[in-house]
Amino acid sequence: MNTKIKYLIILLQLIIFSSSAQLKNKPELNEQFMDMGFGIFIHWSMDSQLGSVISHSMVGASEDYLDRYMNELPKTFYPDKFDPDEWARLFKLTGAEYVVFTAKHHNGFCMWDTKTTDFNIMNTPYGKDITGLLIESLRKHGLKVGLYFSPEDFSFIHKQGHLISRKGPMTQVTKNKELFEYAKDQVDELFTNYGDIDIAFFDAFSKGNLVQYVHEKYPDIVITRGEMSTPEQKIPDAPQPGPWETCMTMGTQWAYKPTNEEYKDGGDLINKLIEIRAKGGNFLMNVGPKPNGEIPIEQEERLREIALWMFINNEAVKNVRTVPYVIREGDLWFTKAKDENTAYVFITNQPEWFKGKRRLFFTESIKPTKKTEISVLGQNDLVVEYSPKNNPKSKFVVQENGNLQLSVTRAHRVYNNKIWPNPIVVKLTNVEFVNPE
Repeated sequence: MNTKIKYLIILLQLIIFSSSAQLKNKPELNEQFMDMGFGIFIHWSMDSQLGSVISHSMVGASEDYLDRYMNELPKTFYPDKFDPDEWARLFKLTGAEYVVFTAKHHNGFCMWDTKTTDFNIMNTPYGKDITGLLIESLRKHGLKVGLYFSPEDFSFIHKQGHLISRKGPMTQVTKNKELFEYAKDQVDELFTNYGDIDIAFFDAFSKGNLVQYVHEKYPDIVITRGEMSTPEQKIPDAPQPGPWETCMTMGTQWAYKPTNEEYKDGGDLINKLIEIRAKGGNFLMNVGPKPNGEIPIEQEERLREIALWMFINNEAVKNVRTVPYVIREGDLWFTKAKDENTAYVFITNQPEWFKGKRRLFFTESIKPTKKTEISVLGQNDLVVEYSPKNNPKSKFVVQENGNLQLSVTRAHRVYNNKIWPNPIVVKLTNVEFVNPE
């Protein structure tokens, strides 16, 4: 073989390697992900029995603790109250479009019927494939299926003789070849045994080789963590280009925390959803089920508060994008319809707005046209219950300074006491967006 042919072969190999290393989510799948807006995260493993941080209690633990954690704790995991249909119905009601379930967290305990390890749900008193049961119910209720998978596996590296630590070099599939092969086998089970999976969330410091493996073999899966920005417990200060996703707990812990927990209230979670959508991201809000399979009542209460708000306002959350030039003005937050010049104005921080009362709001970022129409999502603008002389019709006026005045009534009776503290959304069609600077 002459030098020229060798050079061409090497060049071809470099091109192939380079192209495979550049595999990304399909653009159309990213767009579909951005349309969804709201999802439910589920952190659940057999250590929910202890109410501890999920998996991480293994780091720095004594050998006695690890032995009991891996060999004794599965023997008492019996989620006999787990009802995947009830979960799916509730998640669907919230307006969520997708659910991401922890198939395997860092501890290495598999919540599915795997052939790769005995450290799995089938070797518990419950003995049923929780992942498979949940996937079936999610699909039945029209929810997209997402799986969280940790390539870092504390039980696996412990068996290898390595110190359990997220920072150790052998904890990463990019450094530990045996761990990488193990992770590929498990991913293959998850992505082939349960039909088409929609979303994958890979939680590790270094996972590029596993991400590329999935892109090559399962190109129709959207990879979130590992492919896009997924900030935890925080919202970026400004809009981010392309798809991104904030994941956040209702309280202070991802997994079930029976005591010493402090929950955000439902209104706060709704406001976070509004801010995230105004900035172009998705909100993946976490649920931490009890060890018996029930969703804690404190979390159910917040899910149902969000469900009521989304039942009325989901149009302003789904299939929307950021508004050009500005995302908020004071208490007003904005989104726009993906393919139309329709603006949604979220009116926040109005806790004592009594049913039937009119209020005025102002924006310099939106300009109406001759075709512009105004409405409040969820209400018909025709009647206020028990107040036949009250005309709740929404109006707008362009002031002399060019600002747009919105005149709207909270006319929809949602709570029995006639005061609903959560934001209303004003819809403005056929508008132009103005740079206020």
